[in-house]
Amino acid sequence: MAVVALPLSMAIAVASGVSPERGLYASVVGGFLVSALGGSRYQIGGPAGAFIVLVAGTVAKFGLPGLWLTMLIAGAMLIVAGLSRLGALIRHIPHAVTVGFTFGIAVTILSSQLKDLGGLTLKVAEPGLLLPKFKVLWAALPTLNPDALAIGVAAAALIFILRALRPGWPGMLIAVVLASLATAFFHFPVETIGMRFGDLPRGLPSPHLPPMSWALFKEVLPVSFSFTLLGGVESLLSAKVADGMSGRQHRHNMELVAQGIANVVTAFFGGMSVTGNIARTATNIRAGAKSPVSGILHAGFVLLFLLVAAPLARYVPLAALSGVLLVVCWNMAERDAALKLLKNLSGAVILLATFGLTIVSGLTLGIIVGCTLAVLFWFVARVRRGGNWPGGPKAA
Repeated sequence: MAVVALPLSMAIAVASGVSPERGLYASVVGGFLVSALGGSRYQIGGPAGAFIVLVAGTVAKFGLPGLWLTMLIAGAMLIVAGLSRLGALIRHIPHAVTVGFTFGIAVTILSSQLKDLGGLTLKVAEPGLLLPKFKVLWAALPTLNPDALAIGVAAAALIFILRALRPGWPGMLIAVVLASLATAFFHFPVETIGMRFGDLPRGLPSPHLPPMSWALFKEVLPVSFSFTLLGGVESLLSAKVADGMSGRQHRHNMELVAQGIANVVTAFFGGMSVTGNIARTATNIRAGAKSPVSGILHAGFVLLFLLVAAPLARYVPLAALSGVLLVVCWNMAERDAALKLLKNLSGAVILLATFGLTIVSGLTLGIIVGCTLAVLFWFVARVRRGGNWPGGPKAA
């Protein structure tokens, strides 16, 4: 699991607009606390692709202090939600809504990776919204770097091939290592982690209270609700997947409390947002995990990398990390579930509305409107024939 977490944590951090070590800090500190305190025996915590959009927007607007304060607020909200026994309520977000916002997040992440994937040079800052972003990227198309594009596409293709032929192999790590070796050996003119961020620090920083003020608190409070909602949904969805694979039942309120504590403590160490990760949790179970010790060891191995081999990360091409995130986007999008939902009117309306608003206006509005539509369809169905939730199962 740790070999999966290394390239993925760095890729998610870079895509979120922070330096790679922030993602590794989240895997070490947050991952340890989620496994040690959580309500699932198999949950693996750390940075997740679903948070890329929120983190990137927060950092761009408020800087790292704003991100850390947002994590503190969201962490406190998750703790309160867990102690108030609201976990069951979050778990009942309709399936069509979760599929819609997950698809929207995947498309947004994909669009954010086109710059590094193609080695493009932008004349202006990259916009956050989808349509203005495409306009800026199109204008920068003449600066396309064929070497960067080839490295990114080759990395993604290799991950897919290894997943099909050798599913037990750490495809992401192999792809990133080979891309780094090829870039160094053939002197490809592509940007690397070292060129943009310098050397990664060894080990963890000393914990400290992030800078904060009342003015900053008022500014980040609205986005903190988005962090809380996404963190709760993502972690409980991951824990539910683990239940289906293991045959055990997680404690959803304890899971929320653990996620909240993990985000608060990770902010003290200068990391980025933490939540349960479906892909790594599933890998953990397939590898034969029996207890939270496997997740704790996962965090320990990532820490060992920081202590011993962090300087090697400077040779990793950013295009290769974009290739890794292409695979993440493909895996995030629940294509079969979306096709099934599109076959009925209520599921299609909820899915498309949530998806469209997520990519145009943001996650929070997408979820609110999607849930509102689900309630309306459920009410109409109940009045007519006493039906259940439309658009899929009750729980996400």
